[in-house]
Amino acid sequence: MASPSPTAASAIVLDETGGPDVMSLRDVEIGAPAAGELLVEVHAAGVNFIDTYNRSGLYPVALPFTPGSEGAGTVLAAGGAADETTLAVGDRVAWVGGGRSYATHTVIPSASAFRVPDGIDLDVAAALPLQGLTAHYLIDTVYPLGPADTCLVHAAAGGTGRLIVQMAKLRGAKVIATVGSEAKAELARSAGVDHVIDYREHAPTDDLVRAVESIVGPNAIDVVYDGVGAATFDAGIAVLRTRGTMATFGNASGPVEPITPLTLMPKSLILTRPKLFDFIADPAERDQRWSEIIDWVRDGALDIHIGMRAPLADAAEVHRALESRETTGKLLLLAASGPSDLRG
Repeated sequence: MASPSPTAASAIVLDETGGPDVMSLRDVEIGAPAAGELLVEVHAAGVNFIDTYNRSGLYPVALPFTPGSEGAGTVLAAGGAADETTLAVGDRVAWVGGGRSYATHTVIPSASAFRVPDGIDLDVAAALPLQGLTAHYLIDTVYPLGPADTCLVHAAAGGTGRLIVQMAKLRGAKVIATVGSEAKAELARSAGVDHVIDYREHAPTDDLVRAVESIVGPNAIDVVYDGVGAATFDAGIAVLRTRGTMATFGNASGPVEPITPLTLMPKSLILTRPKLFDFIADPAERDQRWSEIIDWVRDGALDIHIGMRAPLADAAEVHRALESRETTGKLLLLAASGPSDLRG
């Protein structure tokens, strides 16, 4: 039997690591899916800081490389034998991991794909997997929030931060949030924060600590969810209660400098640097997280703010916008033709 013909596609490719301009849109061919894989027509790819880390070389990748760890689209072909539990041609799916998603078509592991129910827009589905699942494992497992807890969420107007805020409120917790402008403060307030702080008005660590303590008192934060990194880490450590938890999960302002464990000793603090894939490796756990997130979206309890839509050809511009830390909400690259919105 003849092998299936490759699928003609367009994709963002980089041959070297560096700044945004190392990415270019090219014509490529996508091979047929093997057993356990799906060929998908990409509707939209989510843009995340990990994509900029891959592009810059902070997280090494094999070259040439197509960025994009999440997206949403439609299954065109499935490798291997099908049965009633297997995703089939025509199914709408979202995915995280394994996909080179900055493309019009890609092949992904079927194990990385989630079925997108009717009634969920594919733009919304593309915005959910990485940031939605990250927010979920942080508030559900890394530090399980409840009504008695107070958390500090940095970058609360960003894609992940705003989802953490909403999920924390769904769990009944009190939320203190930091943002980088008054416009971002309004976006954080719309997610339900109890108190918001513009950290650019409190840039030195001591000022940010005083701003938090003026709201909740000293040593009163149960958990800090920090996707910013170097700029906010020390303040987060300072405001935690005894036996509090620092969950540092991103490097938007640069990686945190190494610290000695003795730094944690005065308050017996817990420091963790988790990553998503360790919290979705078990299929049952993974599906439970996705199911709860989808239920929240369907019920209107979780608002997905898409701050920017752009065509694949504008990937470099979108990366520049993300790295400027002037964007809000989720950033999407549209593989299909459609309206663009380059506002941050």
